[in-house]
Order: sequence, then structure tokens, then C-alpha cells
Amino acid sequence: MANGDGTVKLGQVPTTSGSFPGVNWRRVGLALLVIPAVSAGCGSAGVSPLPAGPTPSAIATMICQPKAQTEIGEALGQDTTKVTTPTWNDHLYTCDYDYPQGVITLSVKELSSQAETTAYFQQEAARFGDKQQLFGLGQGAFLTTNGSVVARKDWKVLVVDTTGVSGSFASSRSLSGTPAETIASVIMQCWNGD
Repeated sequence: MANGDGTVKLGQVPTTSGSFPGVNWRRVGLALLVIPAVSAGCGSAGVSPLPAGPTPSAIATMICQPKAQTEIGEALGQDTTKVTTPTWNDHLYTCDYDYPQGVITLSVKELSSQAETTAYFQQEAARFGDKQQLFGLGQGAFLTTNGSVVARKDWKVLVVDTTGVSGSFASSRSLSGTPAETIASVIMQCWNGD
């Protein structure tokens, strides 16, 4: 119940009288419970990581799905001319996005523990060269010396390899500096359920 000063004591459900006439507080409470479930959208928010399995996870396959293709196209300001049929080999899910400027390869390596993920992430840093740390992408990310991006989340490592691209994209919405950063931002937002 609402007190005379407009506050509500814990454990009491306000009525429609008081500071907020006409508010159905039971519906407000229900809405607050439903919003997190609905906003999970395409991501994995609130789900514990699973070890790599015999087939790619739904999260890994997102990178090549039509929804991701659309969102990446909007972010880059250009649609892909073709996305290749994805491959799954040694827990690595990969597809190529073809553009007039060249090919961008997206891949997700699925691992089975935090230690494996850290080791693979460090291996990719040694292989590609860690030019600059990127903050706000997953649980760690870096721009490589060749302009690609490597990012990690839970027990997965995303690589956006732009070495096959020559030329630039006219980005319709500026998520970040390079095409690789833009694509990584789109994928991480989806994985986070944004």
C-alpha cells in the first residue's frame, strides 16, 4: 500500500489509489518478470556455457543465419552478394560473406572450458598479432595487425577475418571503426541478447 508520502512498504502491493492512480501494479510486476525473458532475443543471456559438442551450437550458427546477414548488411551499409554454405570442422563453424570488395570470413571456435578458451584466444593473438585491445566486445577482444577482429564470450571465440577485402564500406550506422569491428559488434550484441 502507498503511504501518505508516496512510498510503498516492502511486501505490500500498492492499490490504484495514492501516488499513481489507475496503475495496475500486478500487471507492472508481471511485465517486469516477462521483459528479461523476451529481451533475450537471439542471445544467450543468463545461460551457462556448454562444452563443444558433435554439432555446432545455435549461438555459433547465428553468424551465418539470415538475421545476422541482414543486421551486418545494415551496419555495413551494404548487403552481401552471397554467404557460403557453412562448414563445421574440429569445433570450428565458418562461412564467408562475399562482397564486391572481397570476402569476409566469420568463424566461431567452440571450446569446452574457460582454460581452453583462454588458450585458444591467446593462440589467435599470437597467430594474427594483437594490435589493439577492444573494449566492450564480449569478454575480451582485439584488433589484429591485419585489421581483423578476435573476440571471446563464454567458451566461444569469434574471428572476423577481413584479409580478403580490398576497399571500404559506406557504413550506414557507425558501430565502430573498421568493418571487422562493426561485424563483431553486431554478432556480440546478438550473443548478449541486445
